[in-house]
Amino acid sequence: MMNFMENKGKNQNYISVTELAAMLKISRVAVFNKIKKGQIPAEMIGRSYAIPMDAVREFVDGYDSKRLTDADKEEIKAAIGKVVEEYGETLRLLGKE
Repeated sequence: MMNFMENKGKNQNYISVTELAAMLKISRVAVFNKIKKGQIPAEMIGRSYAIPMDAVREFVDGYDSKRLTDADKEEIKAAIGKVVEEYGETLRLLGKE
């Protein structure tokens, strides 16, 4: 259950890093890293980050579009199969080092 924080001056809802991590099914550290890289806008409220819901919606829309489709997975699987077929012995030798 999300506990939306509200900034009275801006009248905007926020969620915590923990809540966004749960929503995206990634770690809190991954969310912090995305904040530090500027991929997710966040505001410091006290000693904690708060992510505006507008930014969450934008990020989630982009995040979902970056997920692999079944067609993408099949294409990757075929490419890996081709590499293993062509370079299998070399890869086995490299794996022994």
